Amino acid sequence: MLRPDISPTFSSVPAASPCSPEARSQGPRYNFGLQETPLSRPSAQAASASSPPGTSGAAGDRSGSSSLPGHPPSALPPQGSYFRNKRSFAENTHASNVMLGTSSSSARDSNYPQILKSPLCAGNPQRSGYKSWTPQMGYSATSSSAVSAHSPSVIVAVVEGRGLARGEIGMASIDLKSPQIVLSQFADNTTYAKVITKLKILSPLEIIMSNTACVVGNSTKLFTLITENFKNVNFTTIQRKYFNETKGLEYIEQLCIAEFNTVLMEVQSKYYCLAAVAALLKYVEFIQNSVYAPKSLKICFQGSEQTAMIDSSSAQNLELLINNQDSRNNHTLFGVLNYTKTPGGSRRLRSNILEPLVDVETINMRLDCVQELLQDEELFFGLQSVIARFLDTEQLLSVLVQIPKQDTVNVAESKITNLIYLKHTLELVDPLKITLKNCNTPLLRAYYGSLEDKRFGIILDKIKTVINDDARYMKGCLNMRTQKCYAVRSNINEFLDIARRTYTEIVDDIAGMITQLAEKYSLPLRTSFSSARGFFIQMTTDCTVLPNDQLPSEFIKISKVKNSYSFTSADLIKMNERCQESLREIYHMTYMIVCKLLSEIYEHIHCLYKLSDTVSMLDMLLSFAHACTLSDYVRPEFTDTLAIKQGWHPILERISVEKPVANNTYITEGSNFFIITGPNMSGKSTYLKQIALCQIMAQIGSYVPAEYSSFRIAEQIFTRISTDDDIETNSSTFMKEMKEVAYILHNANDKSLILIDELGRGTNTEEGIGICYAVCEHLLSLKAFTLFATHFLELCQIDVLYPNVENMHFEVQHVKNTSRNKEAILYTYKLSKGLTEEKNYGLKAAEVSSLPPSIVLDAKDITTQITRQILQNQRSAPEMERQRAVYHLATRLVQTARNSQLDPDSLRTYLSNLKKKYEVDFPRAEQDSEKTEE
Repeated sequence: MLRPDISPTFSSVPAASPCSPEARSQGPRYNFGLQETPLSRPSAQAASASSPPGTSGAAGDRSGSSSLPGHPPSALPPQGSYFRNKRSFAENTHASNVMLGTSSSSARDSNYPQILKSPLCAGNPQRSGYKSWTPQMGYSATSSSAVSAHSPSVIVAVVEGRGLARGEIGMASIDLKSPQIVLSQFADNTTYAKVITKLKILSPLEIIMSNTACVVGNSTKLFTLITENFKNVNFTTIQRKYFNETKGLEYIEQLCIAEFNTVLMEVQSKYYCLAAVAALLKYVEFIQNSVYAPKSLKICFQGSEQTAMIDSSSAQNLELLINNQDSRNNHTLFGVLNYTKTPGGSRRLRSNILEPLVDVETINMRLDCVQELLQDEELFFGLQSVIARFLDTEQLLSVLVQIPKQDTVNVAESKITNLIYLKHTLELVDPLKITLKNCNTPLLRAYYGSLEDKRFGIILDKIKTVINDDARYMKGCLNMRTQKCYAVRSNINEFLDIARRTYTEIVDDIAGMITQLAEKYSLPLRTSFSSARGFFIQMTTDCTVLPNDQLPSEFIKISKVKNSYSFTSADLIKMNERCQESLREIYHMTYMIVCKLLSEIYEHIHCLYKLSDTVSMLDMLLSFAHACTLSDYVRPEFTDTLAIKQGWHPILERISVEKPVANNTYITEGSNFFIITGPNMSGKSTYLKQIALCQIMAQIGSYVPAEYSSFRIAEQIFTRISTDDDIETNSSTFMKEMKEVAYILHNANDKSLILIDELGRGTNTEEGIGICYAVCEHLLSLKAFTLFATHFLELCQIDVLYPNVENMHFEVQHVKNTSRNKEAILYTYKLSKGLTEEKNYGLKAAEVSSLPPSIVLDAKDITTQITRQILQNQRSAPEMERQRAVYHLATRLVQTARNSQLDPDSLRTYLSNLKKKYEVDFPRAEQDSEKTEE
């Protein structure tokens, strides 16, 4: 818990907006520091533990006596270290001028949030011109007025991935009034709707972000959107290095109470939420001027709303994104469904597989789209043709909105290129609209409506006033170089026109010179170009036609690949230099025109976010439809029952030469716990994975591999399949099993789908059975759909006590092996009701292996002796059988009332058959009872 023995002091500094001209002259100064005042002098331990990141001396990371920034709170320095280095602390921090800004509401720009600033000076605050106060413990100092007991008290840290990980969001929040931290990580689109929704639910007092998100004049889209939506919330920016996932994991390990430490399994690969919690806890330690005691916080992970939660271990077990045998092949669920044409579509598919939807209405809207695409061939191929021409719209938008600090040739070239890409993208809006014009499904109509935005036309018209109509994206570096040179229309800049004529003359001279060389030496020379070498000469010929088997001495830098020669000459190198110089002039003048054009269209550019979202979603839906055309998938329904008729494994279908064996699945609330038995290699693990993969496919809006399918929405999908140990966490096979099961037991709810394969194999048989039995009884108290594969046949007797347990097994056949005069096992991979009748199938598997025959015979004898000592399976009592029959009849009736879509006659027939089945089962129980009495 917090130790409220010290109250920190903060100062209010009227400051300019972080992107205002005043702020630009000062440069970015968004780090937080500690100030000592006569009112509250921090102790040595508290001051060091709360040392401000970005400072040096006793509070910095270069002092041997203080804790490193981001260190776990238990790493405290010796007594007196703060006071001993107080002088150097003040001098260093004053010299570096590092500060975390705090602007009063009256002084700040209305479009920007309050940035919390605390000056790093150890002198008298009044002397420095700052106003000081000491806030109440448990609250953040965010205004000059006292904070009431009903004010918000939640602080949130938000961090976004960079580069290819942009859109991956990590969040950590803590309520200063209660010792609980909530972590979340999810993939969001360019509108950041999930982030805004989560923050609105939290209603934070303060938001912490990295200082790189608010670089002066180049704020990220996420930062801008949050500040626009939370104008009355204070913002604090700290250095990016304190968003450290390693330190975040250390904080959780040290601070999380034992009852909730299974959160470690869930977040150990969630790097962004770990980074967020590291920055959050370090900052809270500073503002509270105290540390949390070890094992004192409740830390939990929450997935994003409207999506199912799949932990990283389950994603790996199910091979959703990466194949466990070979990470380079695409034998994964992502590989099965990925027929996307754009990078944005691929990213959306990836994030949807990891976070399936839970809203049935949204899923059905997607399924309606896929169905229309499958039924309308012209729409499918027309849309696929247009979508394939789109570039990475999100990346394009990201580059366009960035304002470079320096104007270089590379920057100029990049801006010109991206403006051509933007023109290319906007020219595809009308063809996309035409393709979607006659669509019928609500989602496709909505996307058509989003393309009616007039801003697309406004931006394109502005671009066309400056850029040539013929300028467009083309493959090949020379083609794009030509497009960039002649992108701007003639007569806009006279000097640009002159430079382009000069460039054209140089290129013509190069072509003419190579032609003359070809005539001079009677060689088949041709002009080639590469971005690295510029113009050079190529020739494809047999070396025997060359005089003395050598090229003329005029040619230099010769390289040969088979019969192809590449080389240049001194004159050509000089002309290339002239060409580059001319290009630099062209790019510079074009860049000035492009910058002016971009400044005019910036106010309209936000429509591209909608376009990016539309293109990526359409691309993903087309990918789903494409996958359906290659296999006999069926549209899923959503009820309170998991029913799959003749379903098969989608990844195995891609790998196998023949179609995998199909199986039926029927799980209801009345029969929600399946115990699956069968010999080794009979198909148990494959079947469990198949169910989970079909569930995920259905919840992302895809068709599924089956003849018929109905699913209950799963809010969480848990798997315990792997049997490997983990040397990184020093966990044996059994300990890893226990950690994974503990995580499931702590987090499962009535809407979970749970798949457990071979629990308790890492210990002795008696303990393994005991653990399995106890775990099963706990899961049976939930309404979760559970599939439990096991070799412990004793576990199957649990159906006597629990009528919602169903025993299933995989059938095998015994065939005579004439060559070896032995009986062999033929795997059918068919799932059937009841307990497996196979005995000693482990010995049979060992017999067909290379194990010595004497060992197998000894094993059989020992097994026979042990089996005689084990009690025979107890038969269920007649009363149990009667209760079981009544229970199953009741659950069938309830299910029929909820989900039946039968007409009256069919419903009457179904109920009549149900009654006959009950009458057959009930007398059987009565007969058993009479025999028992006799």
